[in-house]
Amino acid sequence: MAVIHYDRDASLEPVRGRRVAIVGYGSQGHAHALNLRDSGVDVRVGLHAASRSRNKALGAGLRVLSVADAAREADLIMMLAPDLTQKKIYDQDIERHLTRGKALFFAHGFNIHYGQIKPGPGVDVVLIAPKAPGHLVRRLYEEGQGTPALIAVHQDASGQAHELGLSYARALGVTRAGVLETTFKEETETDLFGEQSVLCGGVTALVQAGFDTLVEAGYQEESAYFECLHELKLIVDLMYEGGIGWMRHSVSDTAEYGDYTRGPRIIGEAARAEMKKILREIQTGVFAREWILENQAGRPVFEKFREESRAHRIEDVGARLREMMSWIRNIRKDSSEPAQQQQGAVIEYPLQRSGAV
Repeated sequence: MAVIHYDRDASLEPVRGRRVAIVGYGSQGHAHALNLRDSGVDVRVGLHAASRSRNKALGAGLRVLSVADAAREADLIMMLAPDLTQKKIYDQDIERHLTRGKALFFAHGFNIHYGQIKPGPGVDVVLIAPKAPGHLVRRLYEEGQGTPALIAVHQDASGQAHELGLSYARALGVTRAGVLETTFKEETETDLFGEQSVLCGGVTALVQAGFDTLVEAGYQEESAYFECLHELKLIVDLMYEGGIGWMRHSVSDTAEYGDYTRGPRIIGEAARAEMKKILREIQTGVFAREWILENQAGRPVFEKFREESRAHRIEDVGARLREMMSWIRNIRKDSSEPAQQQQGAVIEYPLQRSGAV
């Protein structure tokens, strides 16, 4: 059985006794900084001089320093810059200030697991990974709730790394929902696999393929959008609330029969074999090397795919239909913006999961 920790298993005192630096103020960065501050933790934010997030952090009443100054001043440093910028930031601004007795935290294990960052032996290295975008981490905290999260200890120099990790998790609000024990390896590999095969890659490819199939068969684009994208949330919400069984109980018998008989024709043996291949690429580091090289080359393939995706007809159709749905517009607020700037704010494309420095 998995080991899961809750509020009762964690004390706020260890993290309240630390000077915490949050490196980055994007999706996760703003949530961590604001939640920890509101939990009574001494927080500062590390950003480079030209960061577009500087005014957001200052507007929220946070202290903003250079990354180097924040790392020098703090004794717990949480790395929330994008995965592919973390090594450069660490090498230039953090490593020389990561003295014995300090702690280095991550919200994703990529750089530790694939050996991009190698902290010295005298520091604690801990993972606290909320299983939700930062804007939801912040919103639920403010509502007195929390999102689930993962905890892992890569290096326990102090003998108290796990206790400190749980303390940080409680200040973040995630022990309200539950913090699952894992390892950097498991978190990294399962996270990448879930994103690529199901949550992002699998779902978006399936939605677009369904939309294209209906439109090419002569059906209205609006009907195709509703059937293949809009209603997806209704189905996912049912699974979120009560599992696949609850979803099948809630839909019509016709839909349930179609689920059993047609679903395996879409996700058949060929799809399962491809999932195993994707998982092997993650486990062996093939994907990590590919992604690192792509960034070193200036992201030509990534940018090509991004532009092609934005040009897909489903985006234009969806934007027009969503504009008529005020309840959707009203919830798409950027919680990293000061409250007075949030009125009517719309996020066309989500921030990176770890946030931009």
